[in-house]
Amino acid sequence: MKRAIGAFIVMCLTAMCLQATESLTFRSGESAATLVELFTSQGCSSCPPAEKWFSSFKADPNLWKNIVPIAFHVDYWDHLGWVDRFASVKFTERQRRYADLWKTESVYTPGFAVAGKEWRGYFSGSSIPATNARVGILQIAFAPDNALSATFTPNQSSTHGFVFEAALLGCDRETDVAFGENKGKKLHHDFVVLQLANGSMTSRDGRWTGELKFPPMTQPTKANAVAAWVLPADGYEPVQATGGWIRPKS
Repeated sequence: MKRAIGAFIVMCLTAMCLQATESLTFRSGESAATLVELFTSQGCSSCPPAEKWFSSFKADPNLWKNIVPIAFHVDYWDHLGWVDRFASVKFTERQRRYADLWKTESVYTPGFAVAGKEWRGYFSGSSIPATNARVGILQIAFAPDNALSATFTPNQSSTHGFVFEAALLGCDRETDVAFGENKGKKLHHDFVVLQLANGSMTSRDGRWTGELKFPPMTQPTKANAVAAWVLPADGYEPVQATGGWIRPKS
């Protein structure tokens, strides 16, 4: 009996070790998945309803298959008295680059980029535009040490090549806001970008591959999900995207 118990314990420990060291793999279909970027802030009174709507993607059967949502917290509302703990000047710069490309007059929250294009449909209750274009398959492997590898097999060859970006995401995050426009509110956030990284890709036998490693986490909480997307080397509109859960959402 003791030997049986001992063997069982060894088997469990071995399984746990394998789970802790194995990479997680996520794969898109051939049809383009839509990358949906939300630009938001805990200091903006118009953002909580948008984030509530964004949270509904958790129950959407199309999540990770047809829709890949990511939320960037910007820092330009921090001067109102509440510093958003998820905000980054890099995320603000990302939104400003979009604004320059779209030739819009200013940045605003909540703001949306859908497949790299400005989308104001949220304000009119419109559905997110989708595409059935067959662009190719993106597969990513995420390792426990925060290393990520990507392989993109496009349906058509490219003379300019591809690059890719990836984000570690946090879900079910809550914050009690003490100052600013949302003073006294408990805010709920999902698909929050905790880390963002990018990498180059090289071509071989019709496939484009690349690797990156996320920097050490500065947030006190761990990520729940990972997302990645491929862009043309000379463009800014995502070609394909994928992602998935890397640990329970709560």
